[in-house]
Amino acid sequence: LALKLVLAPLLVAQALRTRKRAPVLSEPAGPRQGRVGQGDRAELRLLIAGDSSAAGVGVAHQEQALAGHLSRSVHRHTARQVQWALHAQSGLTTRQVLALLRAATLSPADVAVVLSGVNDVIELVPTRRAVRQRVELADWLLGEGHALHVVFAPLPPVHRFPLLPEPLRRVMGNDARRHDAALARWAATRGDVSHIAIDMNLEPEAMAEDGFHPGEPVYCVYGEALAAHIATLPLPRG
Repeated sequence: LALKLVLAPLLVAQALRTRKRAPVLSEPAGPRQGRVGQGDRAELRLLIAGDSSAAGVGVAHQEQALAGHLSRSVHRHTARQVQWALHAQSGLTTRQVLALLRAATLSPADVAVVLSGVNDVIELVPTRRAVRQRVELADWLLGEGHALHVVFAPLPPVHRFPLLPEPLRRVMGNDARRHDAALARWAATRGDVSHIAIDMNLEPEAMAEDGFHPGEPVYCVYGEALAAHIATLPLPRG
């Protein structure tokens, strides 16, 4: 905290310059709901929610984004038809993701996969508050019958984002790791919520052209890891 206070003027200046020079990438084309595969058992209903990473910013089409990779991987791991729906928007904090979902018409899902957190770090949301907002989001999804289980994807390794200069990269990376560790500790206390670690060696070529958002290799790795975890959950098998 003391270091952040000392570096505050420089960090603010770097953040403003970075925002000005970063290319603005659109959310990808393609449907935001669909079905994948066939299966003899009941379909697995999947809700994907969150910020720009959930929305698939960094690739051209949803087939290349998280929704495409995750739905196909879940089908492969479970041998069940997957019905999926995506509710996500660039720039959202966790609190805003909940507001987006509250305003949407949601079908009941077996699993909700949530990607959020980077914008919490950008907006300087304190770690404890960020976890409380995830508690509120998960409890709303579960309590309203919108999901049987909520999976939180890990925050990405912000300290490896090519777009960010030092020391902004290091400071934001430390904040992101602190948020993610607190999220993992809380999720470990719940039976209806989980958080998984994904080992991602984030090379520049795996990123989108802006050096900040994921490229398709990242979405592929996240989709596979999340699907393998979902296949282990004690869900109704149909």
